[in-house]
Amino acid sequence: MNPEKTNNSGPLSGYTVIDLTRALAGPHAGMMLGDLGADVIKVESATGDDTRGWGPPFVGPEDERISTYFMSCNRNKRSIILDLKSPEGSEQLAELVRRADVLLENFRPGVLDRLGFTEQRLTELNPSLVVLSISGFGHDGPEAWRSGYDQILQGEAGLMSLTGSSPEDPQRVGVPIADLLAGMYGAFGVLAALLERERTGRGQVVRTSLLAAVVGVHAFQGTRATVAGEVPAAQGNHHPSIAPYGLFRSADGFVQISVGSEKLWATFATEFQIPTAGFETNADRVARRAALIQAVEGVFMTLDTATLLERLGAAGIPAGIVRSLDEVYAWDQVRSQGLLLDVAHPVLGQVQLPGPPLRFFRDGEEQTRREHTPPPGLNEHAAQIQQWLAGTAAVGDRPGEQA
Repeated sequence: MNPEKTNNSGPLSGYTVIDLTRALAGPHAGMMLGDLGADVIKVESATGDDTRGWGPPFVGPEDERISTYFMSCNRNKRSIILDLKSPEGSEQLAELVRRADVLLENFRPGVLDRLGFTEQRLTELNPSLVVLSISGFGHDGPEAWRSGYDQILQGEAGLMSLTGSSPEDPQRVGVPIADLLAGMYGAFGVLAALLERERTGRGQVVRTSLLAAVVGVHAFQGTRATVAGEVPAAQGNHHPSIAPYGLFRSADGFVQISVGSEKLWATFATEFQIPTAGFETNADRVARRAALIQAVEGVFMTLDTATLLERLGAAGIPAGIVRSLDEVYAWDQVRSQGLLLDVAHPVLGQVQLPGPPLRFFRDGEEQTRREHTPPPGLNEHAAQIQQWLAGTAAVGDRPGEQA
């Protein structure tokens, strides 16, 4: 770890992360660590991360098309090409490992070993190194050999059976949620391992998988299966255990409400004159959900969305609408939370990226990282990183800084 740290540069400023990952789960973990201030060095093959070719959409000039998919998970990183199968590339990776705090990899189980970087060798190179290893189905067990892709794991880990209008209509979540969750769990594990390293001085290997990440968020649906012995199934936009809680039609669109307590139910029923006979308890309302939805929409469809939201807010009933993404990014509340970043891209010029979800404060002042760098061009920082390895540049030098 480099002890030098600047104000408002993030709690991981001074830490170095070597990111060998590609696609989404690992790169998302690396981006999270970069958002927290770590210097993330993205090691790529000569053809680059697969996501550089995932599109459309692509943006930029015809001779330098850039994938917006790649841009979604690689901000705050520096890029260098290394051929890990060559002696030179292997030695350069070994030197990076010696200097790093964290190594990220999401090769299929056994690939990193075959490249000569077994757990034993990584420990010999750097006993304090924390290694995050992400796989599709887990690193051991009878199906560890399987390649893991997001939609495959959404299905295999049960999420698609819970998502959709009915059991006959399984649907994927609209973002690669298995990848994203694996990256988030992975970054969480890295931070825990770094914290333990403060006490022991030793690193360790952190393992997670797309399978584990999705099973890890089954939440109440998981205990419904394991404890109650029920098999949950998709049932559309209404909560399986709370009613009324879900999406309801209004006169000109949709409104979402969450009536999560008997006190709220009494207030809601009074405000909108919903009959309470047969709906006295939450269990009653869940059991008679179809009739309840009909009763609520019978009132809601006589009112426009704006009026409904005003009345629901005045009554203290949690409510909201369904926004499109352009509406989300134009929303003042989103912008107030730092969820949209302005970065200067060397090809595209000034662009806006969705921002990190964490903020940090000390003594009433925000300490969140303020300066962010755009996703790197392939091999963009090779010279800078080589200078660091040669001892002529400081660790953590950012693109454009002088060595």
